[in-house]
Amino acid sequence: MTEVAVVGIDIGKTSFHLIGLDVAGSIQWKKKLSRSQLMRHMAALPRCLVGMEACCGAHHLARELSALDHDVRLMAPQFVKPFLKSNKNDYLDAEAIAEAVQRPTMRFVPAKSVEQLDLQALHRVRERLVSRRTAVINQIRAFLLERGIVFRAGRQHMAREMPLLFVDERSTLSSRMRTLLQRLWEEWQTLDQDIAAVTKDVEAIAKTDEACRRLLAIPGVGPLVATALVAAVADGTGFKRGRDLAAWLGLVPRQHSTGGKPKLLGISKRGNSHLRRLFIHGARSASMHMKREHGLGPWLDQLETRTHKNVAVVALANKIVRISWAVLARQEEYRPPMPIAA
Repeated sequence: MTEVAVVGIDIGKTSFHLIGLDVAGSIQWKKKLSRSQLMRHMAALPRCLVGMEACCGAHHLARELSALDHDVRLMAPQFVKPFLKSNKNDYLDAEAIAEAVQRPTMRFVPAKSVEQLDLQALHRVRERLVSRRTAVINQIRAFLLERGIVFRAGRQHMAREMPLLFVDERSTLSSRMRTLLQRLWEEWQTLDQDIAAVTKDVEAIAKTDEACRRLLAIPGVGPLVATALVAAVADGTGFKRGRDLAAWLGLVPRQHSTGGKPKLLGISKRGNSHLRRLFIHGARSASMHMKREHGLGPWLDQLETRTHKNVAVVALANKIVRISWAVLARQEEYRPPMPIAA
């Protein structure tokens, strides 16, 4: 056991498969351990490099193993896959993890703190509630359309018209359908209240957290964007530059280059889709409401003359992400560009 320098762990819910490698990369042992056995076994090992895939439960385990003085590194599963040999099983997965974690060019995922995971959980709950509300609204629209009743697009408009529908005596709705729609309307209202409560918690955190407060000064960054970014990347030091963060979010062009001929396609849409969507929505709002005579306005005006408006919005989202990284990583206040002299 004293010869082990690298340990690859394939994470499970109740059982864990381990591979121990020496300095030369030779396999010293293979083990299958329960959760309690894993901690006792790792506590008995001298300090070593521990690799795991960044999946559910990995961040908690990384904190526990780091407390035992091990060098714990998390990796995205897609970066481990190329190291998997032949067929797939738990021990081969652990071996691939142990091989991948030694690569000098490997990209690692910083372990999230408890506060980050709590904030991330708030966002995931809110996203699920919004998805449920959208499903309820779509179902109501479909039921009404089958009976010749059509509302114009927009959730707020439909919410104003729904109470009037139940008191309209000229409506062709049957009593059974009225009862069913009343239940769906009550579910909609309950979801609205739940979403508002979670959003209020997020906004309260954004006001008290120092990093979020600095991010809120950036155009297009609101409480949802600021807290989601901090929950995902903390202080942003896991990325060398802002472009790396934008690439991780999928806001840079995909490349399909060969033979020295560069070919750029649409955005890659990799990484955190929730965070990417928030940044694009924030950029769209900023492009509609920002004052164009100073700040990012002149740059955006010139860009919109050369390309489609939606492309300009994504480019603005990319720029906002880079600015956000600088604010986080350098721990500086956002300084907008100076106004253009008349």
